[in-house]
Amino acid sequence: MSSALPNVGAVAKPSADSTRFLISDLCAELEAYLEPSQIHEVYRAYLFGAEAHEGQTRKTGEPYIYHPLAVARTMGEMRMDHKAIIATILHDVMEDTPTSKERIRSEFGAEVAELVDGVSKLTHLQFQTKAEAQAENFRKMMLAITRDIRVVLIKLADRLHNMRTLGVMRPDKRRRIARETLEIYAPIAQRLGMNRIRRELEQLGFSARYPLRYAVLDEAVRRARGSRREPMQKIEAAITHRMEAAGLEARISGREKSLYSIYRKMLDKRQPFRDVVDVFAVRIVVADVDACYRGLGVVHNLYKPVPGRFKDYIAIPKSNGYQSLHTALFGPHGIPIEVQIRSIEMDRVAESGIAAHWQYKSGGDSAMSAQSRAREWLKDVLEIQNSVGNSIEFLENVKVDLFPDEVYTFTPMGEILVLPRGSTPVDFAYAVHSDVGNRCVAAKIDRSLAPLSARLQSGQKVEIVTAPNARPNPAWLSFVVTGKARSGIRHCLKTLQADEAQVLGRRLMEKALSSLGQSLGQISPIRLNEVLDAMQLQDIDSLLIEIGLGNRMAALVARQLVGQEPADNDGCDNTGSPLGVKGTEGLVVNYGRCCFPIPGDPVIGVLSAGRGLVVHRESCRNVVEQRARGGTIALEWSHEEDAEFAVSMRAETANRRGALAEMASAIADHGSNIEHITFNEKDGHSTAITFTLTVRDRRHLAQIMRSLRRLNDVLRVQRSKS
Repeated sequence: MSSALPNVGAVAKPSADSTRFLISDLCAELEAYLEPSQIHEVYRAYLFGAEAHEGQTRKTGEPYIYHPLAVARTMGEMRMDHKAIIATILHDVMEDTPTSKERIRSEFGAEVAELVDGVSKLTHLQFQTKAEAQAENFRKMMLAITRDIRVVLIKLADRLHNMRTLGVMRPDKRRRIARETLEIYAPIAQRLGMNRIRRELEQLGFSARYPLRYAVLDEAVRRARGSRREPMQKIEAAITHRMEAAGLEARISGREKSLYSIYRKMLDKRQPFRDVVDVFAVRIVVADVDACYRGLGVVHNLYKPVPGRFKDYIAIPKSNGYQSLHTALFGPHGIPIEVQIRSIEMDRVAESGIAAHWQYKSGGDSAMSAQSRAREWLKDVLEIQNSVGNSIEFLENVKVDLFPDEVYTFTPMGEILVLPRGSTPVDFAYAVHSDVGNRCVAAKIDRSLAPLSARLQSGQKVEIVTAPNARPNPAWLSFVVTGKARSGIRHCLKTLQADEAQVLGRRLMEKALSSLGQSLGQISPIRLNEVLDAMQLQDIDSLLIEIGLGNRMAALVARQLVGQEPADNDGCDNTGSPLGVKGTEGLVVNYGRCCFPIPGDPVIGVLSAGRGLVVHRESCRNVVEQRARGGTIALEWSHEEDAEFAVSMRAETANRRGALAEMASAIADHGSNIEHITFNEKDGHSTAITFTLTVRDRRHLAQIMRSLRRLNDVLRVQRSKS
């Protein structure tokens, strides 16, 4: 021990029943790579933390300071810098003691203070629910990670030690913490390529959350291990012999799939244990990339490869920077063999992920790749944070990205984009850039037009077609899978809805004021501010948005602005000339799916809270009650409508093969698109078919209906009533 640290070993005596990790052990480990002055700072942080936690104990009964020391040991094993080690020792002082961030900053500097603050939970705020508190703490941690990636390393090391000592907790708390570990922390470790920590978190979480399932599966693996020990030894020996004959130096070892990975595979693929073929595998570590591919040739010459099971993660690394060659072979006696071949550097990065940047200062392409990919993901996390409404939505969107199961796609320029399995062209568009996603109108997959909802496959080349005035479709939310796409669509729709609500609100407000002989420009600023203060709104734009969304009635607001008493029909805006609608207003003007109004129909409007203006036909049964109490708005179709409208049409046709195809062809000839079809067989000779199709106006619909009536098999055609 360095002479700069007198009596270090005398601090924190271990209990008699177990061996504790002491500050002297930590300092001895740090001497392998830190300067004496840096180790002295770590020791000073220990004294500071021990004093702050004085009198506090953990559930195990040991002094609390043992926990930060154990976490710091994990950080030391990752060869983290001394600032990160200091922050680890102090990671609970802000949360569990009266120590302030300013005190830590004055003692150890701003860098350490920011790291400690990033790991600390939000204990001074009050939340409505426990889920909201957990989500907000997760959000705080993820935002701290985007500023300094070492925050996540401290948090993962902290969670690892908590899981190792989880046995003293109540069963319900054990299950809750284990679930959180499996759903959030283990996936984060995997996303950052830290497989050693990820495997232990999964094992501890699995055994704590599902102890009986863990025990049964553990016993099954033990039995399988015994029956396959001898064949696997022969396979390893045969591979070693062939590698030596080819002049390749290699480290060959057997690998056993983790219990949690086996459990997930059985669950996801609905397989019994006997059908999980890759419980045991062989890992081959060679000198460099060239040796990896030469080694692949050696094992393929030794045993026949299983078709379709080869994956080249060297040429196309995983999203967390993982690189390796994966292949499956038919071994002796039909035993399936899973083989991984990687270089020494790839093996280091595969185990340590982003921590390899600190562990191996010489770095290397793989370590830098893991770092850059982690930062790309964290940039996406920051973009999600900027576009979501609350912490729970943020947590859900990020959790989606933590379970990638990836597909590898290509841009037209040949760049690789790694996406979660099940991704669509819309997910691809948002992965390229948020602006590309927002302006996406069509997609080409391998040069052929494809639906935006198509599921992408590895190896496909995707081209996104954009238009300057395009905007996201709310229906995209039903099929996108990435958190970035989901948050981007929601953010854009919220912005569009606010803009459109403001335009509609201004039209409704001007219409209501005109019936009182006023206009918005004639209202004095003093009177306007008085009304806004009474409504607790910031400005006139906020008021217009509220009116456009249907949250406030324009007639009532208008009377307040001109200083008149509310009238009996303040829910009604039927005074004055009707409001014109043209079908292109956007998200705040909706058309009733009960009566399907189209241009040419007499129409009426109902303001619906949060949705804006809903247009109905005057004959619609669903507006009878609103009309009786004066809660409707007089509407008329604008002469400049240029949109398409959904309409429902019912046709009775003879039961003859090809009848539906003839009807669909006739509808398409008129430039109409069929959105939905339902069938209702009336008897053995005829069927009632209800079409939902798009038309421009009543005249367009009449043309389609006349064409259908000319078909021999069509018995009757009529527009569906409300």
